[in-house]
Amino acid sequence: MPTYGVILSLWTTVLVMLPLGLRWNVVLMIAMITAFLPALGIFLLYKFKVISDPGLNNRAERFIPYGINCVCYLLATWYLARIHSPHWMWMFMIGAVVASVICVIVNIKWKISAHMAALGGLVGLMFRIMSDGLGVVPMWGVITVGILLLGILGSSRLLLQRHTFWQVVAGTAVGFASVYLLS
Repeated sequence: MPTYGVILSLWTTVLVMLPLGLRWNVVLMIAMITAFLPALGIFLLYKFKVISDPGLNNRAERFIPYGINCVCYLLATWYLARIHSPHWMWMFMIGAVVASVICVIVNIKWKISAHMAALGGLVGLMFRIMSDGLGVVPMWGVITVGILLLGILGSSRLLLQRHTFWQVVAGTAVGFASVYLLS
């Protein structure tokens, strides 16, 4: 989701004026830091039998992978700040860290949907871009797609019986609030 957030930021705001090659370089770097590195970490944890399921369906095994995720999000924050991206853009990553930490803490006693927290955070970024007047495209269409994706993802989590209704709602609320309030 951080990669999608960066794509959203670079193609729907005034940042669209940056050279295309530069925007794609930023997207690729964020994808490496926030998608490839965590996936590699989970693969290695699975390979060395630290976790039993790469899908992290066992609540007790989520702590280390979530920690890896938080470190990667902090690296992405540092990278975005280092390349002088706007404050709101790297604060999106801080919002993702906060949402991840909340999910880790809640996960100690109760299973919360990290998938919904991630997508809720992305929708929170869409609303922040719109409410701050940063968008150079009409944001309601983008937001509508985001909300539809929330419904599809939430429904799939329920149909697969990975979460209860309230775990899906809680994940969405945590992600949305963390990103919207911090970015």
